[in-house]
Amino acid sequence: MTSTHPSSDHATRSHRTVRFVEACGHRLETIDIAAHQVNRPPLIFLHEGLGSVALWRDFPFKIAAATGCRTVVYSRYGFGRSSPRKAPYTPRFMHEEALEILPALRSALAIERPVLIGHSTGSSMSLIHAGDRRSEVAGLVVMAPLTFVEEFNLDSIRAAKTLYETTPMRERLARYHDDVDGVFWGWRDIWLHPDFRNWSIERDLAGIRCPILALLGEDDEYSTPAQVESIERCAVGAASFDFLKLADCGHAPHRDQPAIVTEAILRFIDDLES
Repeated sequence: MTSTHPSSDHATRSHRTVRFVEACGHRLETIDIAAHQVNRPPLIFLHEGLGSVALWRDFPFKIAAATGCRTVVYSRYGFGRSSPRKAPYTPRFMHEEALEILPALRSALAIERPVLIGHSTGSSMSLIHAGDRRSEVAGLVVMAPLTFVEEFNLDSIRAAKTLYETTPMRERLARYHDDVDGVFWGWRDIWLHPDFRNWSIERDLAGIRCPILALLGEDDEYSTPAQVESIERCAVGAASFDFLKLADCGHAPHRDQPAIVTEAILRFIDDLES
């Protein structure tokens, strides 16, 4: 295993400056943590449906410190401090992000052959991007992935409306997004739209050639083992597929089981070099 420094706070103490990068006409909030080890793949973090740069909290910094990799975190447009979204979501919104905006961001930041670390819809976008033959990707870490619509997903999203309207959920999210209502209602409304019922990325999975690490909490309220099984079944060309199921863990493995997830990602990246 490559020598690393999991206890180092190098990345957590520095390189926290937010910068804005233009991609496809959007001003995207990013943090770019410099590598401190040579010959390591760059990492790109793709957030969940209600996420942003800030909502990852310290996790990307700790991964950067542990792995030594250059680490890029960004907020999709309409999220965090990125430029506001001007058009409603369509059932193609994840493909638009994965096949248009992410390639433009990679080009703007000169990122070659990254490992994509996605959470929830960020995992979906990572899988779509890697499945496109025009995109070179070194590896995929997909936490709580979503590849098709299940009634279980939709029940949890319906329940979120009540939480947003009757609990401090909106107030908490507003700390991280300039347009909190646009983020929440955009996320909820597209998932519950009748045209989204048949959404699936299973065809995209066939193009993946890199190794995949999937992580899922046993108590995940949005994703299910069927989502992971579809990746294993459809990504037949992937160099490898590993699945880690986490006890005492909900929809956010990096928050509920950070030590285990950090070690799994570190091992995954080390294995890419062996």
